[in-house]
Amino acid sequence: MFSGSIPALATPFRDGSLDESAFRKLVDWQIEQGSAALVPCGTTGEASTLSNAEHHRVIEICIEQAAGRVPVIAGCGSNDTRNAALHMNFAHKAGAAAGLCVAPYYNRPSQAGLIAHFSFLAENCELPIVLYNVPSRTVTDIEDETVVALVRKYPEQIVAIKDASGDLSRVADHRMGIGREFCQLSGNDELWLPHSAAGGRGAISVTANVAPALCAEFQAAIAANELKKARELNDRLFPLHYAMFSDASPAPVKYALSRVHDWIEPTVRLPIVEASDASREAVDAALEHAGLI
Repeated sequence: MFSGSIPALATPFRDGSLDESAFRKLVDWQIEQGSAALVPCGTTGEASTLSNAEHHRVIEICIEQAAGRVPVIAGCGSNDTRNAALHMNFAHKAGAAAGLCVAPYYNRPSQAGLIAHFSFLAENCELPIVLYNVPSRTVTDIEDETVVALVRKYPEQIVAIKDASGDLSRVADHRMGIGREFCQLSGNDELWLPHSAAGGRGAISVTANVAPALCAEFQAAIAANELKKARELNDRLFPLHYAMFSDASPAPVKYALSRVHDWIEPTVRLPIVEASDASREAVDAALEHAGLI
């Protein structure tokens, strides 16, 4: 259902509030630069510090501004199943193509609890679901057997997975258990190339916030089986992938965006603080290496 370079969009703030003008500019720039879809209200979008009203407004703006030019995969995850369903139903009415649903964090549900959580969403929401597995943040791992069981149970509803487990064997495990057509997206930018070689369709990317054209070109080279070009582009992007996590995310990517655009501030919300001096140095060096400044 999805493929390509898909940025997990940062949410611009100004004076502590959502900067709607900057966000609309960011959406337009991403589409102009070749991004294949957009993800508002993910981890990089600081969804955990948005009120429900802000969360829904960000989704609404993204869909309005994209105006059908690319699909919008709305971040709908929550550690409260009912609140995730609230986000899903709002995003569906607003016109999203799918909802990105992370494994419930903090609660640490069992695999049976994960199946119950995602089953509730599949049965009570019309919006297609993109599973999001990121054990480093949620503690809970959506194990391969659970992914396979969910997709087999709800093949029309659970349409893709963003995997940020760092385990590349998952791609083959999912292909063997579900089928080769199941949409798998990398959630680790530094593993984008080998994930694609194993059968992935692209990435939901942090780096694509600041380097959308390069990331789109990189994905196009992969899709065309132009391995030499893909490697060359990967080499340009690789330091940036790591620089984006040189401090607590999304502080580094917001700083990077402020270096590329004068209409975005590096402001983040507590408990995240702005990127440290060391992180800024790493970002600047990576931006220069990629030819972006």
